[in-house]
Amino acid sequence: MFIDKRFHNYSLRSVPKDLLSGLIVGVIAIPLGMAFAIASGVKPEYGIYTTIVAGILISLFGGSKYQIGGPTGAFIPILFGIVMTYGYENLLIAGFMAGIILLLMGVFKLGSLIKYIPRPVTIGFTTGIAVTIFIGQVASFLGLVGIKKHEEFIKNVQEIFVHLDTINIFSILTAGICLVTVIVTPKIAPKVPGPLIGLVVSSVIATLFYPSQIATIGTAYGQIPSTLPELHIPNMNLEMIVRLIKPAFIIAMLGGIESLLSAVVADGMTNSRHNSNKELIGQGIANMITPLFGGIPATGAIARTATNIKNGAISPFSGIIHGIVVLFVLLFFAPYASFIPLASMAPILMVVAWNMSERKVFSHIFKTKSTDSLVLTVTFLLTVFVNLTMAVEVGLVMSAILFAKRMSDVMVTAKALPNRKHKHEKVETGIVSDTHDCPQISIFNVEGPLFFGAAETFEKTIMSTINYRPKILLLRMSKVPLMDTTGEATLSSIVRHFSKNGIVMISGLNQQPENVLKKTGLYPIIGEEHFFEHTGEALQYALEHINKNKCLGCKHYAFRECKKLSAMEAVEGSRAKLTATF
Repeated sequence: MFIDKRFHNYSLRSVPKDLLSGLIVGVIAIPLGMAFAIASGVKPEYGIYTTIVAGILISLFGGSKYQIGGPTGAFIPILFGIVMTYGYENLLIAGFMAGIILLLMGVFKLGSLIKYIPRPVTIGFTTGIAVTIFIGQVASFLGLVGIKKHEEFIKNVQEIFVHLDTINIFSILTAGICLVTVIVTPKIAPKVPGPLIGLVVSSVIATLFYPSQIATIGTAYGQIPSTLPELHIPNMNLEMIVRLIKPAFIIAMLGGIESLLSAVVADGMTNSRHNSNKELIGQGIANMITPLFGGIPATGAIARTATNIKNGAISPFSGIIHGIVVLFVLLFFAPYASFIPLASMAPILMVVAWNMSERKVFSHIFKTKSTDSLVLTVTFLLTVFVNLTMAVEVGLVMSAILFAKRMSDVMVTAKALPNRKHKHEKVETGIVSDTHDCPQISIFNVEGPLFFGAAETFEKTIMSTINYRPKILLLRMSKVPLMDTTGEATLSSIVRHFSKNGIVMISGLNQQPENVLKKTGLYPIIGEEHFFEHTGEALQYALEHINKNKCLGCKHYAFRECKKLSAMEAVEGSRAKLTATF
């Protein structure tokens, strides 16, 4: 079992390290869990429940030794939109369905597919989410009253400007204290959890000096229960499943991407290797069970996973400890959470948004002014101003189209001849001219993937060049790594057209294109005797099958043998004339 491998060489000496790292990450996760839940449009305790249940299950059943799971900032816009559209109860159903999707992805070994999502798309929507989170906390930071939350980014910005006259100076003071503490704490004491210290310091100051001047978790959401909720199975029906399949799929995709990215980061920090399919199975189990306890969707948390590693984690046991720590805090300290000001939550999320924004990578890709920067910009703007679903869909489609365009540009089909000046008479392009070209043998260097994006150019280049109908067409395809059915169909058209009066030969064919030709039946049509491993062998065969009478008087001298062939034909021609005379 893979779980046993994750505990390989584990001993009692490792326990203290896991206990310490689990304790620190658990303490950090408490304010983040509540903040993520509030920003997602649900009660703060639901974030705590998610941290406990999902955190323990992801560590138990996942594929990474160091992964810390729970609610994350990346989910905020998605979950908030689902809550606004379908309600909290249906969010639980969507989360449960997302868990099933993740589980199936792991079972069918689709974990490796996540790596095919282009980096500009992931950076684009991650930065877009960060901007959305940051702006979403401005109202709480300023203590604005009467704010209505919307799914649309523009409407939320408008709400801020419309209610600017309700700014609460006490909220700004509280948020400022928390923000400064969160930023300064890691510099003074790197191993002390800044978010928790900021939350405690700002809450204590607000409670002691101006308790009635600021909104708190208690005034906004009521007291947080000090126990886990009872197991509750959501009421599901076919109609509801159909309605929620799209949001469930979005949650699953985002959860899969986020968790595997986090696992990759952990691998890089520890020189280890995670099991991507096992990780998806663990994420699936966690997201199926967490909603039964009222928890929101969860995934791997990159920042908390990195913190776990930096504090000496050895095994998944640290992740389990982190969940247990949060459970104990819930059982014994939940009533005190009611005194936490909402303004204290805002800077914590703002710092999370700032850290997850990938601003350096975003700037680096943007400065390239390439097709990648275009995909990045479009994905970012759609994430902010439309929604994440549209952003990812458009980003992926754009990436696919632009990739096909780039690959078609890479495809080169050019006429070639042996370079007589080269020591080994290497076959090169650029030396063919009107006075230096074989009328009977046309050689083409074909380089790049022969696929749907390049097939038309390939066909046009060859057909327009061989309009004088040479006897033999030799295609040098050693630099064609792959061929799809469109490329095969184009090659088939050339073969059928040319074979009426000549011979098509191919040299250096790679395994994948060869398999395609055999599966489609084009290989036997061309003829096995017309496939060669090396160009030299192909040219020798070609010279044996040309019409030698046409070599008479030819001054092109395209090949080494041309002078000899031309001289022989000239001699034979003179003998024939002499015989006729006598």
